[in-house]
Parts: sequence; C-alpha cells; structure tokens
Amino acid sequence: MIAHIRGVVSEKFGNSVIVDVSGVGYEMLVPTPDFENAMLGEERKFFTYHAVRENSEELYGFSSLMAKKIFELLISVQGIGPKAGIAILSLAEAEEVRNAIANGDTAFISKASGVGKKSAERVIVDLRDKVGIPSHYGATEAKFATVTQASDEALDALMALGFPLKEATAALEGIDSSLPVEERVRLALKS
Repeated sequence: MIAHIRGVVSEKFGNSVIVDVSGVGYEMLVPTPDFENAMLGEERKFFTYHAVRENSEELYGFSSLMAKKIFELLISVQGIGPKAGIAILSLAEAEEVRNAIANGDTAFISKASGVGKKSAERVIVDLRDKVGIPSHYGATEAKFATVTQASDEALDALMALGFPLKEATAALEGIDSSLPVEERVRLALKS
C-alpha cells in the first residue's frame, strides 16, 4: 500500500496531478481544492489511497490525512465509489465536508457530481456518528472555505497518533485554535 508520496508537481490536467519522485511520475486524481493549491514545480506531499480493481488501478491523493480519512469513510458507504468520494471532497475543504456530514446537510452533499439525494442521505446516515461533532452549525456553502492550517495539522497529528477522526475532533473541541499546533495536540492528549 502506498501511504503517501512526496515529490515535485510536474504536470496538472483535469483534476489530476503528476508528482515526480526521483524520476518516476505518479498520477493522482485529487479533490479540486488540492488541485487548485498544487503549483507546478513545487514540492508537495500527498496522502494516497490506492484503488485496485479487476481492470484498473487508480491513485487518489489528498493534501491532509484528515481528507484521506474522510475519503475512506465516504467510499465505505454503499453506492459511493472513489470518483463520487472525490466529487464530494471537491465541494469544499475537507473540514467543511466533515462539518456538512456532522450537521446532516444533505443538500450540500447532493451538489457533488454523480451524487443524488438518496446517496447523500445514505452518506449522512452512515457517517454522521463517525465524523465527530460539528465545528459550526448551519448550512454549508459549496465553495473553498478557509480553514486554519493549525486546525488541520493538529487533527492530522492526533490521527497519526492513532485517534479515530471522531475522537480526534472531540479532543480538539474547546481548545483555542490560535494556539500553536504542538500546544493544541498536547492539550488534546491531556483531555
């Protein structure tokens, strides 16, 4: 299993990027926010999901571990495949998608290409208890929302330590997001 790839972004097309790692190019399908943020010639790290099927192999890339974990949760839902999972994560940043699921916002999820109302409802029913508590309440807008980098890194750090997404989110609840990442992780581990 390929866990992550670090290399130079050598090409971008469609919603795919090619990352050159010591002369080998890995093509990955990425969510729209990650595609927009990947600059040609820039060194980037992508957490990956390697999908092997009977007649194809595809690599999916994500800029954060949280986005990868949400993707894995999404494709565990009956009727949601990897392409629909990427379409849902392309609606907004990973934290906004997680928040929409936690809030039960089926209208937001159904805006993804190839995801109808019934599939969106199934996503909400299956994943609402697995993604943690909402970071804010109300309808989610389908745009690339700004999420502080510190919150992503603190959540990623907790998940790297073995916390499931729901517990990591709960542990960071109530901790000041303006604190440095290391301090937020330390305080979350104490709670």
